[in-house]
Amino acid sequence: MENQGNKFGFTAFAENWNGRLAMLGFIIAVATELMTGKGILAQLGLM
Repeated sequence: MENQGNKFGFTAFAENWNGRLAMLGFIIAVATELMTGKGILAQLGLM
């Protein structure tokens, strides 16, 4: 297992979680757009 001591800053651990959460956010945004029929900007009232 990778060194689990340092979990802050630009570490492989932080970058893996950042990527995973970004992918999750993208999937949620696409699913919300498909369910509502509106784009993300329209949902936020910006368009």
